[in-house]
Amino acid sequence: MARVLRYLVLAMGFACVAIGLLHVALGNDSVPGASSAGATVDSLQRFFGAIFAGYGLAWLWAARRSPIPATAVRLLAAVFLLGAVGRLLSIAAHGWPHRFQVILTVIELVMPPLYFWLADADEKAARARITAAT
Repeated sequence: MARVLRYLVLAMGFACVAIGLLHVALGNDSVPGASSAGATVDSLQRFFGAIFAGYGLAWLWAARRSPIPATAVRLLAAVFLLGAVGRLLSIAAHGWPHRFQVILTVIELVMPPLYFWLADADEKAARARITAAT
């Protein structure tokens, strides 16, 4: 399980950095259906892209720790889940977005429980290695 956690944390980190940088570079053009949203939304999109890239760096920081800190994984997963809640609020207030955004919402609802479940796998494995060595 520890190996699965490390892989997922690394994958999340690299994906978030790449997505964030894409949003910084492309602005509104990075979002299906948002290309005509105007300068204000483009500015916001690029700003949040930088924040999302930083969020990805936090995942990568966690992946480089040994063991991967369960608290960090849970906090980062909770932020991801909060993003899904924001999308659900948007659906309730404004209706269904582009189908790509719906797919992202599903991912954002499914992945956090997996991270919560796996969060302490590396810490447990490290404790088991220490116990076995003594």
